[in-house]
Amino acid sequence: MKGTRRVAVIALAVIAAGILAACGDRPAETTAAPEGGLVIRGAGATFPEPLYQRWIETYREERPKVGFLYEGVGSGEGVKRFLAGTVDFGASDAALRDAELEQIDPKRGALMIPMTAGMVVLAYNIPDVGEGLTLSRDVYVDIFAGRILFWDDPRTLETNLGVNLPHRRILTVVRRDSSGTTFAFTNHLGAIEPWWADAGPGIGKLVDWPGSAMTALGNAGVAQRVNITDGSIGYMEFEFARRLGLPVATLYNQAGEPVAPSPSAGQAALGSTRDIPADLRVFIPDPEGRLSYPIVSYTWILLNERYEDQAKAAELKRALAWGFDEGQAIAEEMGYIPLPASMIAKATEALAGVR
Repeated sequence: MKGTRRVAVIALAVIAAGILAACGDRPAETTAAPEGGLVIRGAGATFPEPLYQRWIETYREERPKVGFLYEGVGSGEGVKRFLAGTVDFGASDAALRDAELEQIDPKRGALMIPMTAGMVVLAYNIPDVGEGLTLSRDVYVDIFAGRILFWDDPRTLETNLGVNLPHRRILTVVRRDSSGTTFAFTNHLGAIEPWWADAGPGIGKLVDWPGSAMTALGNAGVAQRVNITDGSIGYMEFEFARRLGLPVATLYNQAGEPVAPSPSAGQAALGSTRDIPADLRVFIPDPEGRLSYPIVSYTWILLNERYEDQAKAAELKRALAWGFDEGQAIAEEMGYIPLPASMIAKATEALAGVR
């Protein structure tokens, strides 16, 4: 997989999804496009990439003369390309920072449009241990901080009575590339343990992980590494763990309740935030509520406010409006969290400003 790119392309979306489901590899880049039609290019987050593949495939049935080319290169690279103006849209699980917004050409401006949300899960591969691992907040912080080294550590055993955890070294798997999934995960770790943010690895799309963490490219890379590595645990968007059949840990939330990832738990987490700012930058690092899954993130499409090509502007608006409507049912089917009605309303209002 190293040195290759994972691309979702209109004509090959179904094939690509099948390849990814089977092995987690990134398909070769292609430039297939509708003959004589309009091609719209985007790049960014791997977190929503399976969903965007599916949307591209389904949407093309309605608009066969419009081709979307999406390259899953990670949020950091997607933001970089959007800022440079080399793509028609970017995608990121970490909304643009003020410093990044200052780099935008004022002639084109920038909008951040949430399209879906997801749960960051901790998937694991412990020989002879299937589903059922439960981790308290201090334990999974210290696992990724390199402070808990073995699966049968007394603190890990406290929440896993009856689970035969072996005396095996814990191998953490993390992202090598600049990643919005990493931002969401480290933002959560910093919220529940001040040391992580203040004196530890910090919060960001790319951090210096303690210990000897294994690294991989993209959500698919982390999932595949966990899948083939005994004793490992890694963070990823739920859909990637589900595809490979990886068991995922039940995590304790802010209310002190153990919660497994599920559509209802994700929706409860999103619902814990009532105020949506005008720029639609909403982070929920530690959601409130007894039923909330503790690690969730919105993911954004990055758009120009003003496009030189009016046909592209119109088609982008049409496609994203479709995503707010029919696309949300597909998102739920695939294990993503559909947008709350309040967010769809505000995002639709913001999308109307694209011209």
